[in-house]
Amino acid sequence: MTRSQMYVYAFGGPKAEGSAKMKSLLGGKGANLAEMTNIGVPVPAGFTISTEVCRHFTENHQNYPVGLEKLVTDNIHRVEHIMERKFAADKGVPLLFSCRSGAPISMPGMMDTVLDLGLNDKNVLSYAEATGDPTFAWDCYRRLVQMYSNVVLGLEHGLLEHDLTEYKALVGKKLDVEMNAEDWQAVVERFRTTLQTHLGHFIPQDPHEQLWGAIRAVFLSWNNTRARTYRRLHDIPDNLGTAVNVQAMVFGNMSDNSATGVAFSRNPATGEREVYGEFLIHAQGEDIVAGIRTPSPVNEISRSGDNKEPSLEKTMPGLYQEFKTVINRLEVHYHDVQDVEFTIEEGKLWMLQTRSGKRSGRAAIEIALDMLKEGLIDEKTALLRVDPRDHINEMLHPRIDPTADRSHSLVRGLAASPGSAVGQIVFDADTAEARAKKGDKVLLVRHETSAEDIHGMAAAVGILTATGGLTSHAAVVARSMGKPCVSGVSEIHFSKDKKSIHIGETVLAENDWVTIDGATGQVFAGKLPLVKADIGGRFAEFMAMADKYRRLGVRANADTPADARRAVELGAQGIGLCRTEHMFFETEERLTAMRAGIFAVSDVEQNAAFERLLPIQQQDFEEILEAMDGLPVTIRLLDPPLHEFIPSKANELASFAAALGIPLDRVNHRIEELHESNPMLGHRGCRLGITHPNLYGMQVRAIVRAAIARKRAGGNPIPEIMIPLVAHLGELHFLRLRSEAIIKEELEAAGLDFHIHIGTMIEIPRAALVADRIATDAEFFSFGTNDLTQMTFGISRDDTAHFLPQYMEMGVLTHDPFETIDINGVGQLMQMATEKGRATRPGMSVGICGEQGGEPKSVAFCHKIGLTYVSCSPFRVPNARLAAAQAAITQD
Repeated sequence: MTRSQMYVYAFGGPKAEGSAKMKSLLGGKGANLAEMTNIGVPVPAGFTISTEVCRHFTENHQNYPVGLEKLVTDNIHRVEHIMERKFAADKGVPLLFSCRSGAPISMPGMMDTVLDLGLNDKNVLSYAEATGDPTFAWDCYRRLVQMYSNVVLGLEHGLLEHDLTEYKALVGKKLDVEMNAEDWQAVVERFRTTLQTHLGHFIPQDPHEQLWGAIRAVFLSWNNTRARTYRRLHDIPDNLGTAVNVQAMVFGNMSDNSATGVAFSRNPATGEREVYGEFLIHAQGEDIVAGIRTPSPVNEISRSGDNKEPSLEKTMPGLYQEFKTVINRLEVHYHDVQDVEFTIEEGKLWMLQTRSGKRSGRAAIEIALDMLKEGLIDEKTALLRVDPRDHINEMLHPRIDPTADRSHSLVRGLAASPGSAVGQIVFDADTAEARAKKGDKVLLVRHETSAEDIHGMAAAVGILTATGGLTSHAAVVARSMGKPCVSGVSEIHFSKDKKSIHIGETVLAENDWVTIDGATGQVFAGKLPLVKADIGGRFAEFMAMADKYRRLGVRANADTPADARRAVELGAQGIGLCRTEHMFFETEERLTAMRAGIFAVSDVEQNAAFERLLPIQQQDFEEILEAMDGLPVTIRLLDPPLHEFIPSKANELASFAAALGIPLDRVNHRIEELHESNPMLGHRGCRLGITHPNLYGMQVRAIVRAAIARKRAGGNPIPEIMIPLVAHLGELHFLRLRSEAIIKEELEAAGLDFHIHIGTMIEIPRAALVADRIATDAEFFSFGTNDLTQMTFGISRDDTAHFLPQYMEMGVLTHDPFETIDINGVGQLMQMATEKGRATRPGMSVGICGEQGGEPKSVAFCHKIGLTYVSCSPFRVPNARLAAAQAAITQD
């Protein structure tokens, strides 16, 4: 049998059949279990069923490849030999298995797991006798029944949880560790009754049937709703599939000398170089990640909030030192921060998983720079370790104003994910998503989050939980999303209807405003002021390193002096798109003059109206050119149709006419003239410049005069005039000649001589097709990918909400083309236009100024086809800078 036909790969024992290089086949978890085995780390024996099987299972009506059953059976025998226990044994201590997912790209908590596979009504009795601990045996069995019923049989999770809660209340016990064997046996019987009532049967009693049921459930979970949502949010392909890891169980709940934990080789929130994590004595791994109990720190540096529980370092000092040695060894081996799961069974340490640890943006940069200085990685690797979207976005998030009064903090929880957020409380994920779509800033408050909450977490500005630690679901997912999170706030008590919470004497209801600080764990009632993030220090050091490698320029889309200044602060190398239409709405004076020009009945009258705007426009451009002194500023002449400047409501037209001093019937007549069935494909852009030459003439004159004023003030203005919506060379040629005449006139009058480039936006497919001709008059191109995308697809970007989400869900499209460049369609037009334009005008500057200009995949594509620069909103400039550096590293 060839390796590609093996399907099942062993790990644990003396040697594994896989390695860390086989993630696409074994998934991250399986590949790392194999790697740990091969470097001598203690790993419970097991085997990985490859992602090939998942793809076969999905594509072949949930059938397995021929021969899989025998391979699994052979590997069970191997594990039995290594662990010296028998699976499905009726006597003694049976071998039990865990069954876990493991995708090539980490998707924490998104897919299913089943533990304690192999127990049944019969061998639980012999298990209790052989271990001498019936409480432990029955606890394992109830865990199996509870997980298997939900994950494999599809029973609603809350039903058995209700049985358990009800029983605990009946016997006056709160914690699992307070329960004895008789309690767990009674709980199992309650579970049995509930299963019979709702499903008509109990869980399978054949251990092999249990195992195959769990394997099937894990493969099915690859396409569950939460997994698909997570992949969509993190841009993970749907065709990777998951591996299944079947591993011998070791038990952190066997005794008080047993424990389970999760830890990082460095602090995932701050990047500090110290082991950081949590553990629970007498618990299984699911207890800690589910957030059911607030765990203890592994060492003193991991202590947070009001946690007074003794650390692993104090409780089991010898095991802590062994664990610290292993986790540091793993970090050096992988050259990256490791996120590990471990179990201590009766004083023996077992490592259950290692993977590259998810980290906050601040930690990502700190760790990358520290590991660079430590010699673990080089500069290129350091740059690739930081996510240009999530990590950089987080670094640019606001924080609570240092001068704000923080003395009235309601409570302090665990500082789970840094950054501050102000939002209105909501208590469920669906509400969070719905409210966020309306533009509300919501803060999701939960007892603890689960994988089903992923869509609400993505929509919320921040997350607050009553339970869970620094490695709980809420904390891990929030950090990966760059969302502020405070977890483990045990003082939060929910009302019965789950519509309000009590924190001490304070009651907070849905829609109340709350502020959280994910860096300190503090929670405040009301809205505290936030300030911009600090982008100096190590952030600036890291970004300077990125700039050493990138070849793609990064400009900003900015329409105001404030935006321009902010863009420079964030590293912009100019303005790639200055939209002039926004300027006409800033004051009533501007809007009135603009409207007067639109409703003028003669060229003289129209020219007089636009002349009133000339000094105002000049001042706008002067201030922007001053903010961008020495850097190019590409100013787009007016683009939208004129109807956008006219009131849309009929009851406003009378006062509108009065303000302009013209008859109402004239207003109505002009509105009828301006009406278009499809204005976005109508009388706008360069078409306006041709039919309303006074308007474009005024704007060009204002640009030139602003540049002259800046020159005389000792500045170095570099304005560029961009003519929008050109489809035909004739349009550009006409407007270029008129613009050049104005430029020449103004410069001669001022006694100055400098060049102002004139170019165009490529945003119509025809322009891309004839770019070689257009380049005879255009000195530069800038792709307006917002319009180019909608015209290429034939989709209005304002109407995509009606069907595009469903397209994404169904896999019709893998990316939203208005967020990420459609490489096969729009991208081909861009590449063709670039090549054609430069064939006519060698070395011409070509950029992109659509929204995709700051999106990492789009930036990588722009680098690939040789664009000169990308332009994006000011706050996305650092994202684009890093993405451009990563593109240069990975493509060159």
